Amino acid sequence: MKIGYKVWLDNHGKAFGDGPYELLRRVEKLLSLHQAANQMGMSYSKAWRLIQTLEERLGFALLERKVGGPSGGGSRVTSQGKDLMSRYERFRKDVEKGLLKIYDKHFGPRK
Repeated sequence: MKIGYKVWLDNHGKAFGDGPYELLRRVEKLLSLHQAANQMGMSYSKAWRLIQTLEERLGFALLERKVGGPSGGGSRVTSQGKDLMSRYERFRKDVEKGLLKIYDKHFGPRK
């Protein structure tokens, strides 16, 4: 047996979780929301709406957007977005450690 769970931050609705974290991680690597969404099997319009909703709920921008042109467009994760990602990553690790400890307490050590 193993633990199954989902964790997210909520602020009048889901404000950040594993999916948005992964999307931003890919944007950071690819410098493109379009390419990041594509890699995740998500349409660009869905990714765009998701980012807009999260930014509204969080109260700050996650992406700096550059509209296309001769050199092409792109997206970069903002410094606040990077800080959120870093905090969320550490938070998730602590949640997992805590849940495994609680699991062991109630069901015995994992094999």
